[in-house]
Amino acid sequence: MSVLLKPLITEKATAMNDEGKFAFIVDKKADKLEIKKAVEEMYDVTVESINTINTKGKPKTRYTKSRIISGRTQKLKKAFVKLKDGDFIDFYSDI
Repeated sequence: MSVLLKPLITEKATAMNDEGKFAFIVDKKADKLEIKKAVEEMYDVTVESINTINTKGKPKTRYTKSRIISGRTQKLKKAFVKLKDGDFIDFYSDI
């Protein structure tokens, strides 16, 4: 199983790309050293620093004809990676 699950491509995360910061959804058990090693191997860049955050799932309720369905969204761990000046990751090159 890979440490990096997928890049986080949102409006806010894309705005951080100009500053050299990139966001990823990572495995819940991964630590900063594992994340750093995975990013450097996969994208051939130099990582300066990493910030991680564990997000809690939000409660969601759906009203259907037969009943009310309640649940939660998925828990995630996000990693915000700052790269060395001059390095860049292009997520859109394969599209």
